[in-house]
Parts: sequence; structure tokens; C-alpha cells
Amino acid sequence: MLAGRHFILQNSLFIHNLGEPPIRRPNRAPPVAAKDGPRTNDEIRNAQIQLIDQHGVNLGPTETVVAVKMAMDAGMDLVEISPNNNPPVCKIMDYGKYKYSAQKKAAEARKKQKIVEIKEIKLRPMIDDHDYDVKMRAMLRFFEEGDKVKITLRYRGREMAHQEIGTKLLDKVKAAVADVAKVEQDARFEGRQVVMVLAPR
Repeated sequence: MLAGRHFILQNSLFIHNLGEPPIRRPNRAPPVAAKDGPRTNDEIRNAQIQLIDQHGVNLGPTETVVAVKMAMDAGMDLVEISPNNNPPVCKIMDYGKYKYSAQKKAAEARKKQKIVEIKEIKLRPMIDDHDYDVKMRAMLRFFEEGDKVKITLRYRGREMAHQEIGTKLLDKVKAAVADVAKVEQDARFEGRQVVMVLAPR
């Protein structure tokens, strides 16, 4: 009899649990994307700021709501230019023009950035004077353009028995460009050739 009551009680608890609505976890708001650029207008958090008007005049500490209204009345924006100051420094300006100008300057700066390349000059231990002069002019032009130069001196056959000739040639090259270039990688053997890298000063 007791076993029967226990079975009925278990069944009633099981039915009760099935009838309960599922537990819902609270919805989490998606992460707020970081703002690209300075805070403007109502995004400025501080109640008071250091205000510079559209003419560059420092108006001193000003309530943010007042400064935003002044910017709106002038048809402009209130832009936070120094957020780490206490209070932060804000300026009334045309933010659209300011952002366009900043993007244009950044694009021009990227164009002016020089990508350093490594140019290769191949030499032979027994190079004649004409070829040497041609190679040196090319090397100096590379340095003027801001590029590095990899000098490859290749030995053939019996030339390996006279490595001092190649060493003197590399020393001659280093001395000739000493005013405009420095040794970044000293001469070292790679198989039957010697490699040296020079970089512009």
C-alpha cells in the first residue's frame, strides 16, 4: 500500500514538472560597437566641458547641454578633442568637414610611406672597370630611393682558389658607398657565392 502511494506521488511530481514553463535565461544585449572617431554632441558623457568655439576662442568651463545647444544653433557639432583632460576639451566645428579632412590627410600620409625593397647587384671577382662603374651607379640610385642592396659575388671554377680578390672587391664597394650606406649584413658565404647587404644611411 505504501509502495503504491509512493508511486502515485512520484507520478504526480513528474506530471507537475512537465507542466511547468521552461526557465528562460535573460537575453543579453549585443556588444556595443566601438565608435570610430571622437565623441560628438549627445555622446559626450561629462556634464561640464572646456569649450572652444568655432572661431577658436576658449570660452572656459561650460555645461555640456549649453555647449551642444550653441553648436546646434551655429549649424555645427560639438566635438570632444581632448577626452583625457579634466574637464575634457570640446570644440564647436563642422564634424563632417573635419572627418573628411582627417581621412584625406591619412590617405596622403599612406601614399608618402616608402616601402623598402631589397635590390640585388650581381658581381664577379674579375669584373672589368666599365661593368663596375655601371653597377655602382645603379647601387647609388637604389640608396637614393631608400632601398637596400643585396650584393651577390659569385665564384666560378678556379676563382674559388683566389677568394682574396672577391674580398678586396667587396671592401672597395663598402668604401665607395660609406657616405650614403652602411653594412646591414656583413659578407658571408652561401655555397659558391658571397652575399652582403647594404642599407641607406
